[in-house]
Amino acid sequence: MSGLSIDKLSMRFDLPNGGSVQALKDVTLDLKAGELLSVLGPSGCGKTTLLNIVAGFLAPTEGKMTLNGHTIQGPDAERGMVFQQGALFEWMSVRENVGFGPSMKAMPNAEKREIVDHLLDVVGLQDFKEKAVYELSGGMQQRVALARCLANDPDVILMDEPLGALDALTREKMQSLVLKLWKETGKTIILITHSVEEALLLGERLIVMAPRPGRIHKEYRLPFAELGVDADLREVKKHPDFSVKREEILGMIWDMEEEIMGRTEENA
Repeated sequence: MSGLSIDKLSMRFDLPNGGSVQALKDVTLDLKAGELLSVLGPSGCGKTTLLNIVAGFLAPTEGKMTLNGHTIQGPDAERGMVFQQGALFEWMSVRENVGFGPSMKAMPNAEKREIVDHLLDVVGLQDFKEKAVYELSGGMQQRVALARCLANDPDVILMDEPLGALDALTREKMQSLVLKLWKETGKTIILITHSVEEALLLGERLIVMAPRPGRIHKEYRLPFAELGVDADLREVKKHPDFSVKREEILGMIWDMEEEIMGRTEENA
């Protein structure tokens, strides 16, 4: 079966004092190959925990995951990760960073050079390929991180708040780039974000998670990502359904935050 399947996934963290925290409970989700999923929810709802389990960095307490019919049991090149901070090798050039994965696979130099040059063209960094990473702006560094991830040709790209540290204008440009890459590569993408607008713009599917334990509270299927591939994202935001969905989800998350604060005050 093509795609990612998450079946009754639960995660409990045991504490040194003998207690435990149930971070996720019975999360079930099926993603077809090529779908773009954005994940929203209040702090502490398990968004990043879920992403780290899919990446193979954590082993779930219960449940299972399969990708293209085989069980996920740990990190693998078929799943690529893009972090909030690029996690790049600062002592390497842009070209060397993007080519790191192919180098580890002992790919022939000519083939590696072709892949790297193509990806640098795609993300608009061909003129900066010999620059050191520390010489680049935050937005450019995230472009390098995206290109480096794509150089490994993963089936699934996992993105943990990849645009959260960028200024508003750069963030909007990067959102357009993410949509372009999604459409051109056909990759499955899971994007974690705290921005409701970003989740609406980039999520062909969107799930809102509730705490604690973390679980899927509501799912949406949205037209905005498809619209945003060929349109100015500012125009997409003018779509009459965009503001309706934004207010609905903001209210939903606000109510969850209020409930969390109420629990905290009761336990104080």
